[in-house]
Amino acid sequence: KRKRERRRRSPRFGRLAIRFTKLRIAMRGGAVRSCALIVSTMILATSRTAAAFQASSAAFRASAPLHRAALSSQAAHRSPLATGGRVPTAWRRSPARCFGLGMSAETASVAKAAEEKPAVKKKVLSGVQPTGNLHLGNYLGAIRQWVQNQDVYDNHFMVVDLHAITMPHDPKELKNTSLQIAALYLAAGIDPTKSKVFIQSHITAHAELTWLLNCVTPMGWMEKMIQYKEKAKKQGESVSIGLFDYPILMAADILLYQTELVPVGEDQRQHLELARDIARRFNELYCKTKSMPAGGRKVFREPQGLIVKEGARVMSLLDGTSKMSKSDPADGSRINLLDTPDEIAKKIKRCKTDAFEGMEWDNPARPECTNLLNIYLACSGKTRADIEAEVKDMRWGDFKPVLADAVVNHLKPIQDRYYELMNDQTILKSVLLEGAESGDVVASQTLGWAKNAMGFTSRADLK
Repeated sequence: KRKRERRRRSPRFGRLAIRFTKLRIAMRGGAVRSCALIVSTMILATSRTAAAFQASSAAFRASAPLHRAALSSQAAHRSPLATGGRVPTAWRRSPARCFGLGMSAETASVAKAAEEKPAVKKKVLSGVQPTGNLHLGNYLGAIRQWVQNQDVYDNHFMVVDLHAITMPHDPKELKNTSLQIAALYLAAGIDPTKSKVFIQSHITAHAELTWLLNCVTPMGWMEKMIQYKEKAKKQGESVSIGLFDYPILMAADILLYQTELVPVGEDQRQHLELARDIARRFNELYCKTKSMPAGGRKVFREPQGLIVKEGARVMSLLDGTSKMSKSDPADGSRINLLDTPDEIAKKIKRCKTDAFEGMEWDNPARPECTNLLNIYLACSGKTRADIEAEVKDMRWGDFKPVLADAVVNHLKPIQDRYYELMNDQTILKSVLLEGAESGDVVASQTLGWAKNAMGFTSRADLK
């Protein structure tokens, strides 16, 4: 009895650790978060003594009637049903004041800092294969939107050279094009202080995690992949296991960085769904209970698709119903980012058109006209209404030179910056090294979690 009494009265210096408690108060069918700071602000900033603890507890007990009074007062605070299920603004700004409780200056500063803490940015991962030159479709449909979203997301942009070798390739060309793609990233506006840029093969965790996921993924899932079937027909008997397996490499790319959003087009949605299925299956197999090595903690996050803006899809210059592609054998079907002004003018002059009079958008019978107008809209900086007024009475012979000038002027700053980076590669190589080092930290941590969950023995276990 005496021991219990001494313990009750003891200040317990250094051991007072009261966690923030979030009180949930049911209110008319909705649940609102009552002021967590009612408990935390009275204890966190006070001295660690038993007297302070007892005073704080007493204040908390005294606040219960105030909770009920606040809830019953419809004049003072609206129902969560009327505010969309959110806590009224006054409650969020000054919880202690709403319930008639005072707070010290130190506690107020702690509360203010917590309220003003910036939101964590969602992680975005994307990449481009270093096969052939980037074209206008890559830039308008993907890279330009990456640049615009740099302040919104935590971005990782890769040069996916491991994917490039699933098809027959030239080793010398692969080495050069990997640097060229990275230089075009930077030339197009990717800021290495805001986004990580690196070459995929520089982080070995990509290949290692791919093997682990190979052993988790059922064969039936892979046999359903449409792109493998399409590309295998073109290659015939020379098709490789890598082409069959590359969707799992893509899943490893995404899952390694705990990616939340992945920019995808219609042709890549199936691969994103596969990555989600693999993440879910792995977590169910190896992270389900606390008795497992993972301790019940999920290793992988299930990513979501980041839908690109409408109108960003650029079609072939030779077929308005097909996407502009690097793999198209006809170079005249695309405008490469490094094409000279004469090459751009020549390709636009020879592009497919129709026999209709005037220019118009969204006519199903005129896909080439819609495609060229979309390119002009993206490169000219003009509004759609201004373009419609400008070109409605134009003939193709009048419009094509105007379009060529707009594309040339838009690409000139990118080309100038690209050649500057390639002539002196010091900055380019430094950015890629820093990006690889930063990405390797995150990737190695995720790989370590995955190996531990599967039961592998690590070097740390042997020490």
